[in-house]
Amino acid sequence: MLNTCTQWMEEVLLANWTRSIKRSELQEMLYEASTPDIISLALGLPAPELFPREAVSRAAAHVLGNDERSLQYGPPSQLLKKQIVGLMAQRGVTCHEDQIFLTAGAQQGMSLLTRLLLNPQGTVLVEEKSYTGFQQVIEPYQPNLLTVGTDSETGMDVSAVEAILSSGSRPAFIYAMSDGHNPLGVSLSAQKRARLAELARAYRVPIIEDDAYGFLYYGDRPTPPLRGFDDQWVYYIGSFSKILGPALRSGWIVLPEALIPKLSIVKEASDIDTATFAQRTIAAYFEAENFEDHLAGLRREYKTRRNTMVNALSDKFPSDARWGIPETGVFIWVELPAEIDATALLKVAIKKERVAFIPGQSFTVNGDSRAGNCLRLNFSHCSPGLIEAGIERIAEAIGRYRNGLSFGANRMPRQSASGDASPEKRDQA
Repeated sequence: MLNTCTQWMEEVLLANWTRSIKRSELQEMLYEASTPDIISLALGLPAPELFPREAVSRAAAHVLGNDERSLQYGPPSQLLKKQIVGLMAQRGVTCHEDQIFLTAGAQQGMSLLTRLLLNPQGTVLVEEKSYTGFQQVIEPYQPNLLTVGTDSETGMDVSAVEAILSSGSRPAFIYAMSDGHNPLGVSLSAQKRARLAELARAYRVPIIEDDAYGFLYYGDRPTPPLRGFDDQWVYYIGSFSKILGPALRSGWIVLPEALIPKLSIVKEASDIDTATFAQRTIAAYFEAENFEDHLAGLRREYKTRRNTMVNALSDKFPSDARWGIPETGVFIWVELPAEIDATALLKVAIKKERVAFIPGQSFTVNGDSRAGNCLRLNFSHCSPGLIEAGIERIAEAIGRYRNGLSFGANRMPRQSASGDASPEKRDQA
């Protein structure tokens, strides 16, 4: 039977771009980490015990009980658009309902904007280490990728962006995460936000701003996203996945209203607006519940978990490992000593210590090899106790790995996550 299936697959004429595709490292990890005895610090999952299940249940019951068309095809929820205008005001962005476009999550938002803006073999400007889901979105277009580095303190190398644009390159768009960068955890400095928006405006190059984590901040209210610096060339993507529940599959785009008719046609071809029940349920939730209290609770708990992870890293990890402390988002990027291959380490961690993380190499663009000794850790999903146990297990795996190595007399010079020499950052949260 297997041979028959293999022969059939060889005869099916799939699109050219599919010849080299494989399931992402994140999808592989989803299956690996589903084993009950594995502590997973890998995927960017929210904490299920923090989902407002009872409140969402009440909202869904209200929609089902009061609207006979609640399960029917229908237009996007105008009430939810109005509520999102209020949410955006909290992020420092002024917009109106006609600029809000509802999506089935941030991932669909990226996909729809890419279809709108990118031609096959077109050009995209992206950071050297970027969210794998975005890389999957653009892969079918087989684009030419222009890459820039990321500073571990201030975010995207905007000077490199300017150099690329001033040289005459005109990418279809720039992909940016201004807050809680996935995977690096860094947030773009205010100065760089203003400059990047200026460049987009001056060179007429759109920015797709992925703000999946912007509402999860752990200090003072952060600088407004890039959309707050320009309302014509920044197309903002938001999501309810990390702040309400990913299974609701609801998000939004803020963009110039002139583009919405064309984007609506692109979306209709994708899903015929079938997520309207979730949209109505979220709108009913906002009408009846105190979302601000819920969001404040998420921030308190995730800050506790972040601090727990940082303290555990300081206690258990090698003294020559480095990491930052994110002010936003749910990830910590760790740079291990140069001789450690994080992909090989993962095999030891899962097999011997029953703990999972994502190797940094999984996020690289254009085969960048400078993340081979790095790993991304998530602190939102596990309880503080499991976080401590997970970090201890990874530390044990590092010890096992190092014991199996033959060390040379000379070590390679240490590099920061951005590829530049930098001092060790081991501050306590």
